[in-house]
Amino acid sequence: MPADALRILSPSPSRPVAGSQPSRQKIQSSREMDPNARASENELIREAQQGSRTAFDSLVRQYDQAVLRLALHLTGSEQDAEDIHQEAFLKAYRYLGNFRFECSFYTWIYRIVTNLCLDLLRRRKSRREDQAVMIDSSGEEMDLLSNVSDERASANPDRELSRKFLGERILSALDQLTPRERMVFELKHYQGLRLRTIGEMLNTTEETAKNTLFRATRKLRANLAQIR
Repeated sequence: MPADALRILSPSPSRPVAGSQPSRQKIQSSREMDPNARASENELIREAQQGSRTAFDSLVRQYDQAVLRLALHLTGSEQDAEDIHQEAFLKAYRYLGNFRFECSFYTWIYRIVTNLCLDLLRRRKSRREDQAVMIDSSGEEMDLLSNVSDERASANPDRELSRKFLGERILSALDQLTPRERMVFELKHYQGLRLRTIGEMLNTTEETAKNTLFRATRKLRANLAQIR
């Protein structure tokens, strides 16, 4: 079947509902994955490489929700997340023959998703939605301001106005990061991934990911220092 004819159905619901307890599947590198699980996954991949749509559908079902959650978190948009979810599995289907078993399928598909998200962030000049709200790894909304102390708030009758201003500064600081810096920062601090895994996903080294995170953190601290 040609890849262009393949249709990957979006999960339903496309976003976990509030109060639900979605499974938090941990991203694993080829060195961390359980040997039996790795062998079973590799068998599915080989069958899919030989043309088995059933095997490929099994891979999709296994990583479907995790891919959508990551795309939703990184883009902040349900529509963009669904588009990236669709495109990521189409790319996986199209290029599965190039998979060389040097990492887990999970890491490989996440690499595709992060690259698609990076492309989107580079194209996006400004965000239309309110970026004070982000999406965490479980698909729940997370207020960035909840992690920023504002000692003036209790004594300030215009607390909401102050929070709005603070939120704008935080978002402005995030926007001043390069797409790759922002990607590494969010994967580390909002997805809780190891730097080694982030390096694998971005097709670079752990040390490079560490240096990128350091630059991102330094820029954020400098940009936010004035509002402490």
